[in-house]
Amino acid sequence: YLAKLSEQAERYDEMANYMKVVAEAGSELGVEERNLLSVAYKNAVGSRRASWRIVSSVEQKEQSKGNADNAATASEYRAKVEGELNEICGTILKLLEGGLIPAAGGGESKVFYCKMAGDYYRYIAEFSQGGDKDKAAESAKKCYDDAMAVASADLPVTHPIRLGLALNFSVFHYEVLNNPEEACKMARQAFEDAIAELDNVSE
Repeated sequence: YLAKLSEQAERYDEMANYMKVVAEAGSELGVEERNLLSVAYKNAVGSRRASWRIVSSVEQKEQSKGNADNAATASEYRAKVEGELNEICGTILKLLEGGLIPAAGGGESKVFYCKMAGDYYRYIAEFSQGGDKDKAAESAKKCYDDAMAVASADLPVTHPIRLGLALNFSVFHYEVLNNPEEACKMARQAFEDAIAELDNVSE
């Protein structure tokens, strides 16, 4: 109830903490609990990802103007946001890989959690540099690949979670791996497969 209340109040850091306790309880999450966990962490990270993009842009503008002091201040502030992002992503990835993914009973849950892990590794790759970026990108790709393998075996091509996975995996190819051809191919294939089966989908 507190998680739902904090969602209504748009206090997503607190919502994430409440759902962390639920996830750590050990029992498999229901669909509603799973979705609350996803909403909590997505919003907690989302606001900081937006902040990071703004601060990074300001830092680059200050550098281009030759304002070294302002650029240094912006760089320090960016590092602060990155620290918060690392902490939140690390927390949810620990929950996913340490309990939720191994305990997932059905294909839908497994795909949901593996996709989620891929997403948070992708977020880390967005702001990381050098070896850290490569490591996060490799982990994201493995999670997305694992999710795709289960989705292909267990979920219909029109399933919303499978479609969401294909979309996010294509975004990963485009933004992190700089591979727009593969990104477009993956998204188009998922779309065409789903359209072909549309007549067989219930209301």
